[in-house]
Amino acid sequence: MGRKKIAKRVISPDPVYNNIVVSKFINQVMRQGKKILARRIVYQALDIIKEKTKKEPLDIFDKALKNASPLLEVKSKRIGGATYQVPREVRGERKLTLAMRWIIQGAKAKKGKPMRAKLAEEMIDAASNTGWAVRKKENIHRMAEANRAFAHFAW
Repeated sequence: MGRKKIAKRVISPDPVYNNIVVSKFINQVMRQGKKILARRIVYQALDIIKEKTKKEPLDIFDKALKNASPLLEVKSKRIGGATYQVPREVRGERKLTLAMRWIIQGAKAKKGKPMRAKLAEEMIDAASNTGWAVRKKENIHRMAEANRAFAHFAW
């Protein structure tokens, strides 16, 4: 009884940088279908990065995503009445999604600045291996490391 594979949606690259990853990031930032607003926030954040770091904003963006993406995560698995946190490797697609989600959450958690500034700050932090998103990744790695004893339950 095989389950039907869900077809991946094709995302067209964004108009400014012609990059599919930036396009996905814009979609993650978007709330209630307001894509134009999300696009403006992301592009302004990238402009701020360019001003602050004097480097190519896409390089910083890619580095931030790379530094924030986890290699391992824990998944709950129930075995004979007990629930174990089983460490699992993270697939490529999910790595990227989690990294984006955490960078956006980290930016949202900051207070007192417009979203574009908070997003730029979080991306610069992640690129230099600091910031909320990278801390989150390290915590998850720590949890996976601590539960290594249950790795044999991996399915």
